[in-house]
Parts: sequence; structure tokens; C-alpha cells
Amino acid sequence: MIEIFKTVDGILNQLTAPETGCWINVCNPTEEEKNYLINELKLVPDFLKQALDEEESPHIDYDDDYDQRLIMVDYPIFYKEEQSKTVGLQYQTAPLGIITYNGYIITISLHECLELIDFKGGVVKALNTALKTRFFLTLMLRISQRYLAYLRQIDKLSSLTEEKLHRSMQNQELIQMLGLEKSLVYFSTSLKTDEIIMNKILRGKIIKLYEDDQDLIDDVLIELHQAIEMCNIYSNILSGTMDAFASVISNNLNIVMKILAVITIVMSIPNIVFGFYGMNVDNIPGAAFWFIPLIITIIICIILIIIFKVKKMFK
Repeated sequence: MIEIFKTVDGILNQLTAPETGCWINVCNPTEEEKNYLINELKLVPDFLKQALDEEESPHIDYDDDYDQRLIMVDYPIFYKEEQSKTVGLQYQTAPLGIITYNGYIITISLHECLELIDFKGGVVKALNTALKTRFFLTLMLRISQRYLAYLRQIDKLSSLTEEKLHRSMQNQELIQMLGLEKSLVYFSTSLKTDEIIMNKILRGKIIKLYEDDQDLIDDVLIELHQAIEMCNIYSNILSGTMDAFASVISNNLNIVMKILAVITIVMSIPNIVFGFYGMNVDNIPGAAFWFIPLIITIIICIILIIIFKVKKMFK
């Protein structure tokens, strides 16, 4: 899908053909659309390939021949449970390519980016597609804010899952906790690389910086740094919680094994007695009395009741 937008008199309008100062949004393009980008818009093929690579890491690239700049960043995405490719993993990151040349700014992604949807829907006020630096910084600010929003959701979800684990030790809750822990690892890695990209851009060699955008630059750096700190804190808390529950599960297993061992030992006593009476031997004391096995069974039951009432043994 290829969409073209341009800000005219403060209003974002959709165009049918590219113009100077426009924004071209590309999402999961078809082969025909890829050929259009390469042949008609003269986009560097390698840049397009990198932007559509799901495993591509954030970096900055420049092509002297075409005078094109590629900025790769990661943005957070949320999958519904039925959409997630990995069980329990709902929060992940995906690469977003931002290319500037010939007065165009092009965003390329494999998945729908919520920040770009907000841009298209007019949610972001005073968006000007002709100001490429401000457009990029606004996009990075929205991405960092999305990270913060998802991190708060992860924190709430981990608290709810922890409450469920207190009531029952089910595999489903443990898998969900593991998925949240993996999500935090993805977030932490992407946020740190995004921060590195921003620090490189601050040198002013990648895109031209303006004094009017200084406040926006500061906001982006603050939000990224805050997201990194939150991600580290939540990751440490979740890791500690997982270790604690692993110890609890191991302790519960030890208690069960202890109970089974006690039952086995106690139940072996009547087996020994009944074994004597089952042998083909004459003159065994009490062999003629039917109530002796009943008495032994009652004694065993009393012993088991006494043992299980001593709760300290199984705590």
C-alpha cells in the first residue's frame, strides 16, 4: 500500500502523485509497488530491501550516488493473543525505514504503525510534511510515548498475572510471564538502539537541525531515556518475580514428595504384617482372629491423621 500526503495551508491532504514537500507512506508493498518505488521514484533498491527486512536493526545509511538518507528505527507493536506468532508474546518491536531525498520523506514498514495512522488521521496537530526534520522528530516523540504506554500496560498485566499465580500455579500464567519478560528484552534493545540513532542525528550530519526544534529534540531524548529506565526497572522486577515463583513451585514439589514419602512409609507397615499372615506357615499368633487386620488398619489411619495434623512438617 502506497499513500501520498502533503500539508497545504496547515491541512494534511492526500495526493494521487508525489510532489515536492510530500510524505509517502509505504506499508507492506506488493511487487508492483516495489517496482514503482524503484523505477519511478528512483528509490535505492537496497534501502527498500533493508526497510522491509523484519530482522533489520536500527542504523543510519547514506547513498552518495542518489543523495538519499535512510534512518532505520524500531517502533513497538501489540499483537492480540490470536495474532501473536509466539505463545504468550504479545508485545514486540518492528523496523521502520525513513528515507529523505528530492524534497520527499518516505516511511516504509511491514506492519501498520499506529503513529503513522495518527499522522494520517490528523491526530497530530501542526504536522507539516515539508519540514522533514520536524516530521522525523515528531514521529520519534510519538514512538517513544507509545513505548511508555505499552510499558505501563506490561506492568499492569504482570501484576494481574502475579495475582493469578498466587491462587494457582498454572502453566498458562507462567508462559504469559515469560512472554512479558521477552517483550521487555525486545523493548530494551530497541530503545537503546533508537537512543543511539538520536545521538548520531544530534551531531547535525545526518539531517539538518534547527533551533526551533530544540525543545522537540529535548522532549524526544527525555522520553527515550525515561522509557529505557522504566524498561530496566520492570525487567528487573519481572525477573525477580519469575525466580521467586520458580522457588515456590520447587518448594511445593518438595512438599508433595515429602507427603508421598510419609504415606509410603506408613502404608508399608501393614504390608509387612499382612505378609507374615499370608505365608503358608502354621501356628502364627492370632491367625484365627479376623479382627487383627482391622485393628492394624485403624492404627495406620490414626497414625496418618496424627502426622497430617502436624502441619509444621509440610510448611
